[in-house]
Amino acid sequence: MNWNELLQPDLILEASILNLTPDIVQQYELKGLVLDVDETLVPFNAVDASSELQDWVKQMREVVSLWLVSNNISEVRIGNIARSLDLPYYLGAAKPSRRKIRAAVEQMNLPANEVGMVGDRLFTDVLAGNRLDMFTILVEPIVHADVAMRSHPIRNFEVWISEILGATINPKKQRFTKIHKD
Repeated sequence: MNWNELLQPDLILEASILNLTPDIVQQYELKGLVLDVDETLVPFNAVDASSELQDWVKQMREVVSLWLVSNNISEVRIGNIARSLDLPYYLGAAKPSRRKIRAAVEQMNLPANEVGMVGDRLFTDVLAGNRLDMFTILVEPIVHADVAMRSHPIRNFEVWISEILGATINPKKQRFTKIHKD
């Protein structure tokens, strides 16, 4: 697999993970989702899940298995978020390492190609998911309001490098906003 394939998400979702619906998941025939935590589910400094995220998890749990896999090493913080969502989790994943993502997929008892890797970063979440032949979903980061006014220099750099390597990451070129049923 070359760099443009490794860094190319299968789906770029408009806005945050909260816009990922059961219909979208079912359209792509996914049976499980591995979810990044920081800035995918909650702002970086959040210590628990919002009520909107709790509602989203309840809705998604009806159609897919869910597992959290975070690079964060804080057992207190990630554990608290996982407990507030009633979800299993691994922390200290060192993505793009595949080890803990693979373990989560194995715990779901699903083949990797039926599991989506959902995250806000190309060089951790998308790269790791693609290395396991998962369906990769790139979402917009969830950040605190005071941070939202600033750009995301790391993400912007990742997009720039990915495009140099041949991936078509530019969100204006590829967005998913609605399911078009024929």
